Amino acid sequence: MITSTAVPVAIVGAGPYGLSVAAHLKALGVPVRVFGVPMGSWRTRMPAGMFLKSTPRASAISDPAGRLTLNDFRAAEGLAWVGDRYAVPLDEFIRYGEWFQGRCVPEVERAAVVRITPTPDGYRLALDTGEAFTARTAVLAGGFPPYATVPAELWPLVGAGLASHTSEHADLRKFAGQRVAVIGAGQSALESATLMHEAGAQPILVARTRQLLFGSPPETDRGGERPWPERLAKPASPLGPGWSFTAFSRATGAFRYLPDRTRAHLVRTVLGPSGGWWLQDRMQGRFPVLTGHEVASAEAAGGRVRLRLRGPTDVLEVDQVLAATGYRVDVERLDYLDPGLRRAVARRNAGAPRLSSSFESSVPGLYFTGLSAANTFGPLMRFVCGTGFASRRISRAIAAGNRR
Repeated sequence: MITSTAVPVAIVGAGPYGLSVAAHLKALGVPVRVFGVPMGSWRTRMPAGMFLKSTPRASAISDPAGRLTLNDFRAAEGLAWVGDRYAVPLDEFIRYGEWFQGRCVPEVERAAVVRITPTPDGYRLALDTGEAFTARTAVLAGGFPPYATVPAELWPLVGAGLASHTSEHADLRKFAGQRVAVIGAGQSALESATLMHEAGAQPILVARTRQLLFGSPPETDRGGERPWPERLAKPASPLGPGWSFTAFSRATGAFRYLPDRTRAHLVRTVLGPSGGWWLQDRMQGRFPVLTGHEVASAEAAGGRVRLRLRGPTDVLEVDQVLAATGYRVDVERLDYLDPGLRRAVARRNAGAPRLSSSFESSVPGLYFTGLSAANTFGPLMRFVCGTGFASRRISRAIAAGNRR
């Protein structure tokens, strides 16, 4: 095994949050090593043909100078400026992330971290290349993949290859010709079912909610163009118009002082479950929708699936089940962390790390960002627009520590 020189900071993950933290640290003169495939999860775990739910303004990855937004990328590509009424295609966002990486963090190493172990001077990181090195600080920015959640009722089907989570599929055309139950009522469920239908599959949406919800289309491309009474009643924010969204966006640091139950409820319910405004016309009336239904049990029967439901329809037979059932942050799922290190991380709300105001965990020098930090800092951390707040807090704390 090759052991290399120690570094001040190692960043695990090369998605929007990892790239943004790296850019801010470099601007403060802190050397970093960044590991992962740039925008890898977005490319391999998001379905081709999808659109981002966030607006172009809210889809900007934060850089220290604020000059590498999505519209800056479009200008560099010779494309026109776009506003709030533009739905950002997945492939465009991936290209934007790779463009950002090439300008801010060209030294990203396409290697996977397979183990992080605490040492007296920080952390020892082992890579899948066989290299091992130590870092004083580790920033975990691996994103959502480890946290994908499938309901217990579907676990027997997963082992049989008859059920899977939406994060396992970058191409839903594989379901063409099959009858598929899509479980959920959020953006992932609604868009996955729509994309399946458009690819020749026969989706049936199964949702506990009594009514599907969709966002309202923006009235203008620029929030500041709305009449002032509307702006006063519902001020613009990266999460959408409204005072509550503005609070989550502008008072992000205060969110961690709310009671555990309150924070968990808000992270789970704000901006969901609902679909993007641009999706409604594409899906309504195209395929069956069973609202007010919940999966009670599931069994394999002759290579197909029989779902027993609570609701007006009691039995549903399909070829496959796709669980669009979200993500639950739990440090225990980060199997690249040494078991002892996992146990040492203080947690809250069934597994999420308890973080300081600078995103540091209870283990000194171990930071979490992105979705892992949502339980502490709120729903902003579920979206790309949270990269600015997170990266500024983390980089300043690490830079101050390095100067001591």
